[in-house]
Amino acid sequence: MRSRFYLIVLTMVGLVTLVSVAAAQKDQGKELKAAVDRIDDAAEVVTGVMKIAEKSIPRDLLQKANAIVVFPGALKGAFIVGGQGGKGVAVRRIGKGWSAPAFVNMAGGSIGPQIGGQKTDYIMLIMNEKGLMGLLEDKFELGGEGSVAAGPVGRTTAASTNTTLDAEILTYSRSKGLFAGVALKGVVISQDHSMNQAVYQKPVKEILGNPPIPSTDAPRSLQKLSDTLGMYMR
Repeated sequence: MRSRFYLIVLTMVGLVTLVSVAAAQKDQGKELKAAVDRIDDAAEVVTGVMKIAEKSIPRDLLQKANAIVVFPGALKGAFIVGGQGGKGVAVRRIGKGWSAPAFVNMAGGSIGPQIGGQKTDYIMLIMNEKGLMGLLEDKFELGGEGSVAAGPVGRTTAASTNTTLDAEILTYSRSKGLFAGVALKGVVISQDHSMNQAVYQKPVKEILGNPPIPSTDAPRSLQKLSDTLGMYMR
């Protein structure tokens, strides 16, 4: 009788374990699909911005950037008190290529006479080692820990001011088809722990740190952003 009882208990434990594993795999599948969608959206933002050379990010800046962060379709809204937030992707330079993508979030706010809402694409160029180290932290405030400036547009940066070129982070935005440099201060970049865990089982510091994970080590479905950036580095 007792052995039968133990058998029933073990069977129930096994069923619960199987259900838990199946649920975890389903959740991970959702995260992986969301990761691919985010990568694809980020790659489309870069393509859309770079296709008009006279109004694009200067290629010599792309050549110098230590890392690039893209937030496709970030939400920005306000009614007296404004706020913005989005989910993005960060890649770090490795030689002439890029690292595997790490997943990050952004959030920020402002107070003043404002009303309305829109979706905005943001691109951030991390220009030096100090800016890169900030990106590896759990939370990093633009204009706080890291100096930030509106990035120049056009074929080259020859006519840009030293202030712009000395900034740790150059920022750009695109909304309603208009693309320009923007002084994006007061925005906090944080790690998307759940997505990085689902894809890599690692935090941003290990994905983009020393040494970073090469893009070729990421699943092929997550290499579109690095492939797209590579097109504009030749």
